Amino acid sequence: MLTVTSVNVNGLRAAARKGYLPWLAGSAADAVCLQEVRAEEDQLPDEVRAPAGWHAVYAPAAARGRAGVALLTRQEPEAVRVGFGEPEFESSGRYLEADLPGVTLASLYLPSGQAGTPKQDEKERFMAAFLPYLTALRHRAAAAGREVLICGDWNIAHQEADLRNWRANRTSSGFLPEERAWLTRVLAPACGYADVVRGLHPDQDGPYTWWSYRGRAFDNDTGWRIDYHIATPGLAARALKAEVERAPSHPERWSDHAPVTVTYAPAI
Repeated sequence: MLTVTSVNVNGLRAAARKGYLPWLAGSAADAVCLQEVRAEEDQLPDEVRAPAGWHAVYAPAAARGRAGVALLTRQEPEAVRVGFGEPEFESSGRYLEADLPGVTLASLYLPSGQAGTPKQDEKERFMAAFLPYLTALRHRAAAAGREVLICGDWNIAHQEADLRNWRANRTSSGFLPEERAWLTRVLAPACGYADVVRGLHPDQDGPYTWWSYRGRAFDNDTGWRIDYHIATPGLAARALKAEVERAPSHPERWSDHAPVTVTYAPAI
């Protein structure tokens, strides 16, 4: 069995003050993918930087206080790689992957973008470079007899079922037609990946993973599903159950995202 959790922590130091550490202590996951860490390792308290029982690897952004991804694994990774070969994004703190037995696991924080601004241009450059990398990664993994699992904040709601107010957001970054078409290409046979949670929950709205802190978005479940487990088909077919660990109440949230946890059956 392999249980993997992915969560955008919205600043690891802030999350640690709000309840992240008790959550992690109670986690049964074999691996945890973190996004938007927003801290260098030397800025983190020891119990956050190197929690007991975990091997922790970080890829901070060169711009301090921004982005940053991390991987926590019960078993020490066989190999670790930062970035995906695109010079513009090598030190952006947005991609980190590690080889575990039979699986290459990655933590991804895709740029959020803002329609009609340079931030959206950056997001589109990232997507353009990342798609061929995903295809090449799948082929390399297949040749080595490995599966691939890319978890994280993809900052795209793929379908209308993936956000509550989709009609009002048709011109918003995260639901633009070109972004949704790009994610469709990731999930098409040529690239070769599957949306694990949607595969397990094909006929429901959500389950949402992000809610704005503004207004009563969380209380009304006015959310977006932008945090994904994207896997090669062999691993996706082994997914047994998926859960969005939505906090019981607004005050109990330690991030504006909720952890997404999937359990996978062993390889036969």
